[in-house]
Amino acid sequence: MRAIAILALLFFHSAMPYVTEWDWHIRNAQTSSLLLEANFFVSRFRMALLFVIAGIAAHFVLRRRPTGAFLRDRAVRLLVPLSFGILVIVPPQVYYERLADGAFSGSFLAFWPRTLRFAPYPSGDTSYHHLWFIFYLFLYSVILAPAIAFVRTPRGAAMLTALRSLLARTGVHLFALPIVAAYALLIQRFSGAQNIVDDGAMFLVYFLYFATGWIIGNDPAVWARIEGGRRGAFTMALLGLLVINGVRWNGATPPSGDSAARIVYLALLAAHAWCWVMAILGYGKRWLDRDHPILHWTRDASYPFYILHQTVIVVVAYYVVQTNETVLAKFLFTSVVSLALTLALYETLVRPFRWVRWLFGMTPASRQGASATLVRLGGALRHGDRSADAQLGGGGAGENSGLGAWGGAKSG
Repeated sequence: MRAIAILALLFFHSAMPYVTEWDWHIRNAQTSSLLLEANFFVSRFRMALLFVIAGIAAHFVLRRRPTGAFLRDRAVRLLVPLSFGILVIVPPQVYYERLADGAFSGSFLAFWPRTLRFAPYPSGDTSYHHLWFIFYLFLYSVILAPAIAFVRTPRGAAMLTALRSLLARTGVHLFALPIVAAYALLIQRFSGAQNIVDDGAMFLVYFLYFATGWIIGNDPAVWARIEGGRRGAFTMALLGLLVINGVRWNGATPPSGDSAARIVYLALLAAHAWCWVMAILGYGKRWLDRDHPILHWTRDASYPFYILHQTVIVVVAYYVVQTNETVLAKFLFTSVVSLALTLALYETLVRPFRWVRWLFGMTPASRQGASATLVRLGGALRHGDRSADAQLGGGGAGENSGLGAWGGAKSG
């Protein structure tokens, strides 16, 4: 499920140069309202889903490590790729945006030293762009550390067990209440770029999603409840989509302010996102709760794929928007080429090299090498493979990358 969510993010960002109304790093002269609607739909829940998955994965890592070791691991797996990304991965995005805007006309080598001025984007040229997600994950891990330590005590473990028992009886929708309240009451006051200071509302909302995933963990009774409620969540999500779009398309969106209509509308947006997340988790549990050798590859590739994908999209889109093709053709070309290039970069420049893997938050490669891995993969694809630790297509393998504990602004 993690790999599917990140792949969906690639198509979301590939559409950004071509959507009507929204701004992004690279813009096409002609835009599409259809792509806008597709991205509006995905934007309702895409990051919430990723943070829930990150919280679930954190549960698996914490089963094997004490709290202190978990935080040390997060510092390496998240802060190292974040620092590397700020200095190496993100600068090409800023460079091509400056070229597109006419704010710079030299080579990338001439531009890159501007990154070292550490002048914050957008007025400056230093940013973490889509890697804000990684930074938030690290902060969430630190914030959650006291609770993690507490549930390792007999009293804390008993309280967590009681909470999960309550969720198994009543459903996880209890967690929706603080999320909906936080969004509806705070988003108008604390909404901006993902820098914590200006993003207080979503910082809190995403933390609650992350904590929800951690609390859910792999509790069988809670997951049975989520799976059993998947159709209801899906139905409510569809109804919410119809109501929200009906309001938007008829120009009836309540204006900003503290009116009851505005608060209700914002609460509807938050509840709608929650329903999609629960529906996706429920259907994921129903259909993806199994292990497969290809999942071991996607598990390792997910984190570096996420780190690389937006830079590749920006570079590709910069050249594609200069052609005379249709918007649809440009979007499809940007998506397919960006997917292929991102995978190629991972396979050729990241996966084979120990020190590069470290920079991307991955563990060292197996001593058996890539060829042995492919042999095992081919055999397992023919004969099948099972793992008792499989959960949501991710297994208990969160330790293989920063996204395991997981682990765009215009980005994210």
